[in-house]
Amino acid sequence: MDILLMLPIAVAIDLMFGDPKNALHPVYYMGHVIGFWIKLGAKWGKFWQYIWGMLVTLFTIVLLTVPFFFIFWWLREAAYPLYIILGGLFLSLFFSVRQLKNTALAIKKMLDETSLEQARFELRALVSRNTSKLNKKQLSSAAVESVAESLCDSVVAPLFFFCLLGFPGIIAYRAVNTADSMIGYHGQYEYLGKFAAVTDDVLNFIPARLAMLCIVGAAYLYSQSSAKKAWQIAMRDGKSTSSPNAGYPMASMAGALGVQLEKIDHYKLGDEKCEFDTAVITKSTKLLYISSFIWFAVCLVFGGILFALS
Repeated sequence: MDILLMLPIAVAIDLMFGDPKNALHPVYYMGHVIGFWIKLGAKWGKFWQYIWGMLVTLFTIVLLTVPFFFIFWWLREAAYPLYIILGGLFLSLFFSVRQLKNTALAIKKMLDETSLEQARFELRALVSRNTSKLNKKQLSSAAVESVAESLCDSVVAPLFFFCLLGFPGIIAYRAVNTADSMIGYHGQYEYLGKFAAVTDDVLNFIPARLAMLCIVGAAYLYSQSSAKKAWQIAMRDGKSTSSPNAGYPMASMAGALGVQLEKIDHYKLGDEKCEFDTAVITKSTKLLYISSFIWFAVCLVFGGILFALS
């Protein structure tokens, strides 16, 4: 019952206002907790770095999950209407549709205005690759890839774990995902971030494939041929990336748009059927919105089934 009432509130808040400033965002504090503690283990041996990275990730989950669990448990018993309103507000902080769209379209505007250096700088926050030498087409591709991958990380996966485990589930997922984005890459924090990276891969295994299906469904609303191509490219190229998950939503997006998405020296997803210009970024954000609403509908149906069974 809770998700049937909270999710419409959360979606309305996200679509109207987007993400709040950092000081009001729980992910901001997750990042600070992880950043503060993780540095203490940076000079240790590989084994102890791994152990410390695991402990920091688990500590962050517990630190944020326990108090909010008891706060919302108390609210649910003491003032149910207030619990639903505050729950919807809190839920809106853990997924993002409007912000993803705005960020992608802001990069498109920079590319249209030939502000390549600014676009390269902004994209650094969205992708893990070196953006300093990317040309206009490669920057556009990176923006579309980010939209597709973020559909999983920032929309499908958070709500998937909220449906299964409530607020503890969505907070725990966000903590792991934040740790992975900060220290999960190879390099300085390779062993400190291994636990977060592997856990994030495990947690995103199902959501990534659900995101792929949502993109296929969104493409179907345009044409059956687009949906068929999205499915075919996802099945063909979904395993081409180093990530076991990211390739599936990105490949389905490439197929739906009829373009080829490329990370130099790493992968190529899709076939170059259409000319790749910045308009493709706009098309990707439209698929993002439709895919997100398909997923919202699935979550509400799931909530309705749970309510009927209870």
